[in-house]
Amino acid sequence: MDILFLNGGEKNGNTSALGHTFLKGHAFDQIDLVDYKIYDYGQHFDDDQFGKILECFKDADTIVLGSPVYWHDLSGMMRNLLDRFYGPVEEGSMSGKRLFFLFQGASPTPAMYKRAEYTVNRFAGLYGIEYMGMATNAREAAKLAESI
Repeated sequence: MDILFLNGGEKNGNTSALGHTFLKGHAFDQIDLVDYKIYDYGQHFDDDQFGKILECFKDADTIVLGSPVYWHDLSGMMRNLLDRFYGPVEEGSMSGKRLFFLFQGASPTPAMYKRAEYTVNRFAGLYGIEYMGMATNAREAAKLAESI
């Protein structure tokens, strides 16, 4: 089983740490979105690296999306990545994959959790990926990790 952790926060920040807690004992590849140029949906530049991330996504059996809570929602890097799937990726074409969501922040509200989880769950459903759930702290991550 190939596991890909897509970190939408700082390289060595709290989201990355939560991802490492969640994936403890498992081999995984980590992509820090901050290291890649992924332009907005509809823009076309030669140095865009969305294709590289998409290939890693396609090669993985299990995807872990990690995002801090920025401005009451997913980080811009994570939102932009999800937006870019629309068009180049055919609906239902990622069936057989599983997706876990890590979403942490200093003081998110239940509405923020609900909105972000709705987005990630809909993203998974659109592409045929089995959504496995969300963890927002180390305790929840340890429990959700039992499903890996």
